[in-house]
Amino acid sequence: MKIRRIDAGELALGLALPWDVYGETGSLLARLGHVISSETQLELLLARGVIADTSDDAPRAPTEAPSSLRMLNLVTAGLALVLPAIAAGQALAHEQLAPLAQLVDEAVALDADVALACILHNQGAGDFAVRHSVDTAVITALLARALKLEDGAVRSVLLAALSMNVGMLGRHAQFQRKEGPLDADERAYIHAHPQTGVNLLRAAGVSDGVWLQAVLQHHENIDGSGYPLGIKGADIGVGARLIMLADRYCARVSARSYRKPLLPNAALREMLMADKAILDAPLASLLVRELGIYPVGTFVKLLNGEIGVVTRKGLSAATPHVQSLIGPRGARLDVPLRRDTRVDLHAIREVLSAEQAGLQFRPDQLWGRSARI
Repeated sequence: MKIRRIDAGELALGLALPWDVYGETGSLLARLGHVISSETQLELLLARGVIADTSDDAPRAPTEAPSSLRMLNLVTAGLALVLPAIAAGQALAHEQLAPLAQLVDEAVALDADVALACILHNQGAGDFAVRHSVDTAVITALLARALKLEDGAVRSVLLAALSMNVGMLGRHAQFQRKEGPLDADERAYIHAHPQTGVNLLRAAGVSDGVWLQAVLQHHENIDGSGYPLGIKGADIGVGARLIMLADRYCARVSARSYRKPLLPNAALREMLMADKAILDAPLASLLVRELGIYPVGTFVKLLNGEIGVVTRKGLSAATPHVQSLIGPRGARLDVPLRRDTRVDLHAIREVLSAEQAGLQFRPDQLWGRSARI
């Protein structure tokens, strides 16, 4: 099959694609019939997309099944373009966030377990500041749906999660690398970033009150010790509370230049213990129920000596489903073995770091088509 680039004149906002569009590595970027709804999508498809060249009646490339992993990678790529545009004061730039928020919601709806696994196993997909916002949006979507929020509220909260740090975009990478304590100027900058973000979003045309409130309040604490307003309790909107929980968890399990990520179960435990006074207790309990004690993507060692990965939630928070990749004697298994950790022999003995597990695998080997790149 021949492939070719897309000519600029072949695409336009509001028009449906007449073919499947692929990335240069062969991954599906957009499906036949997809309607281009933003300049960001248009730019992405023109910059990275290729299509089957049918000028000599070559057969069209086969369509691929939808993939949560692919959707989230597209969100990360798009957000890397949109956030700088908002930070630069470009009017109406916020409109390009809507299809990205929709993609996050669709990725979680398609396969929530794959979307959660991406937080732990897709950390190389983009700059930390952008990827962290996408990870936060994934958990925010999961919690918002568990609370049965209305679709409009879910959309607003996802938009807030994706744009929560636009007010510190210029120095986010610097803070991510910083090892020592913050000086007074740096603390002031961080404490101001929620309000700065709201100002930027308003300048870009955002008028959604739920969205703006969640961005402004996502660092407020239940006991009033947060910033920038120092409000507490019921004065903090539910969207901000969801984002705050998701933000804290994702930050703990992400690798930093100056420290290794916390193990997922340790990140949850630390949040519930060290941050107990400042968290919304019912929502913190909801987070544990939705993620489980051993979140999807966690490396574990079973009582029988096998090493594997948590791939699906189980019937209880403490008994997820695992696929073993290394046998009891330390040899790599030819085929992953599905294990139900309710069975005594396959109960989880301990959680391992990526280095301790020493496992390399393709996501689709464990999660199937919805985890294809």
